[in-house]
Amino acid sequence: MTSTSLAAPPDGGSMIRLTEILHRSVKLRQRRFEMLPLRGQGAPFTEPHARNPSDSLPPSELADLISSMSVIGLLEPVLAEEIVVDGKAPTIRLVTGERRLRAMRWGAVNRPDNPHFQALPAVVCPGPLSEEERHMWRFVENFAREPLRPGEQAAALLYQRCAILVGKLLKAGKPVPQEVYAIPDPAERFLALEKIRGTDSSCAAPWSEVLDRLGLQLNERKAGELVRAFRALPRDLTEEMDEAAVRLNTRIRFAELRNGRAQAAEGIWAALKSTKRLHLLPTAVNVGLEEPELGPEEIITEAEERQDAANADRRAKLTRVPTRMEGQEETEEGDDAAASPLGVDEAAATAEPDRPLQPAAPAPEAAPEAMPADAAPSRPAVEPNTIRTALDGIRGLLAEVRAGKEIARYDRGSLRLALRELHAHLNDASADGATDDDAITEGSEAA
Repeated sequence: MTSTSLAAPPDGGSMIRLTEILHRSVKLRQRRFEMLPLRGQGAPFTEPHARNPSDSLPPSELADLISSMSVIGLLEPVLAEEIVVDGKAPTIRLVTGERRLRAMRWGAVNRPDNPHFQALPAVVCPGPLSEEERHMWRFVENFAREPLRPGEQAAALLYQRCAILVGKLLKAGKPVPQEVYAIPDPAERFLALEKIRGTDSSCAAPWSEVLDRLGLQLNERKAGELVRAFRALPRDLTEEMDEAAVRLNTRIRFAELRNGRAQAAEGIWAALKSTKRLHLLPTAVNVGLEEPELGPEEIITEAEERQDAANADRRAKLTRVPTRMEGQEETEEGDDAAASPLGVDEAAATAEPDRPLQPAAPAPEAAPEAMPADAAPSRPAVEPNTIRTALDGIRGLLAEVRAGKEIARYDRGSLRLALRELHAHLNDASADGATDDDAITEGSEAA
């Protein structure tokens, strides 16, 4: 009977904790990665659903899968079990991934020149597997489809690198001891496999091959940084940072601080975590690296002061209003008009918005019409492209918020300050006397 104890993710929902599930099974602990042939000796078989892959057209339900495989290959290996019968060669029986196997078989027959259909990526375990063990693996596959956080992504990269390395070592005739398979930590397992590989470059597992196998849009430098931070931090701390959504760059800096000042780093993390002020962590880490004489509490105090100063400067920049032309109000109106190289209309555009301009004229017949006291001076209009870009950004933000995403704390403050200032401008009376209702109606029609 299938156990129901695995119906929910492990505590914390961490991909790293899935190792605990896999270690409940001795056979799953001995899993290895292999590239299996699709035909002939060593090809996997399916007992209940054997199908003929030689149809001239791909099955309609597999068309999208085959199309994807033909371009990027099979990203998720199938699970197979190795059945050994006395006096006979081992056979490989598929456990999970029948659709993937059918698609690969069709490609091998009908697209023989495509390199992605040459062999089947598979995780092979000693068989036969029990229903409980099959359920374990299906749970792992389903849960692994969730988006990975930095620590989880680093673990996945290392697990994949270990799988590639094991496959190459076995093909080269270098046995891998069972105690190496049993190492739960992917970083430690990789180091053990590297010792077996030694200086044999033909068995290496470079990042380029790992990333190609996983199909990740990730460069080798970023992959190295993820793994470097993962190796440098304890696993429980990595999981806590995953839960707190700590960024990769902060993790790398924290690992650097912990390497030289472990006690200070641990004190900073414990204090910020207990007081729910982890938003100060990046600044606190920088302070700890820059001022090694400070203790954890002093570092946090300094980080708070720096953060407050940065926020104040940010608010000042967001709320700063450009100054008007100096001395315009203090000069004589006649002198101002005579000295200015601007025309009457241009001078009006630079005057105080609530103060009508009264230009002095040398003769009555040359004087322009007086501007009504309640009319606002004409000002150049904002470029339509600027308005459209702003509206597109606001609509995109609203779409993400309606979808359930959260605006970060400091971003919320920045938005409030910007909208407050914009609201004041929107409340100004329009030059043509149109009401807000008219403007809203016209804007709705334009949108």
